[in-house]
Amino acid sequence: MPTSPPLWRLERHAALPSTQDAALQAAHTGEPGRLAVLADLQTAGRGSRGRSWASPPGNLNLSVLLRPGTPRIEPGRWALLAAISLYEALGLYTDGLMLKWPNDVLLHGAKLAGILIDSQPGKGGFVVIGLGANLATAPQVTGRQTARLPPPVPPAAIVAARVLAALDEWGARETGDLVEAWLARAHPVGTLLDVKTARRQVRGAFAGLTSKGELRISGEASVISSAEVFLA
Repeated sequence: MPTSPPLWRLERHAALPSTQDAALQAAHTGEPGRLAVLADLQTAGRGSRGRSWASPPGNLNLSVLLRPGTPRIEPGRWALLAAISLYEALGLYTDGLMLKWPNDVLLHGAKLAGILIDSQPGKGGFVVIGLGANLATAPQVTGRQTARLPPPVPPAAIVAARVLAALDEWGARETGDLVEAWLARAHPVGTLLDVKTARRQVRGAFAGLTSKGELRISGEASVISSAEVFLA
């Protein structure tokens, strides 16, 4: 008979510079996995690619520390797991959600939530997943449309609990199952995407994901493991 995972240890703060940095510090000092750090306010929140993440009061600012127990870390798996879990939690409060590779949850095409992943492989390795969502306020972001949940706005602590429950549920699945579940919640195959990697820019049709969660673009011989993606 399968056993239930250990309970999450939740640290809640009125304010932090960054929940992600707090969880990373805990990871480096040997804190066990299944730690969740929640802050009502972040003063130096981090987004992907070195950007700042606006964190006004009422929004979700959550980071979790996991220790997979294997020397090898599969970044694609954790990105899929985080996206599905955030989608499931937010989907209880609104329709019109869609996942966009690699780390966005969209509401009617505008950014509602994002994910940041830091990891360290090897013995004692870890994964720290940052999950931010615009529950009460949609901050202005240059070049991006943003969205917030429709009222009534749920408390961030309730949404965080639902995210943790979804991480438990979906974390027990194989990576192939996560790929399938992600695709069912994402923009359709054939959607035109603008993809910016470290070396080049590509415009092409979305052709699905690999078994590891890498991006496929129609007509491209190689898969994409890291990039910034926009709906064209």
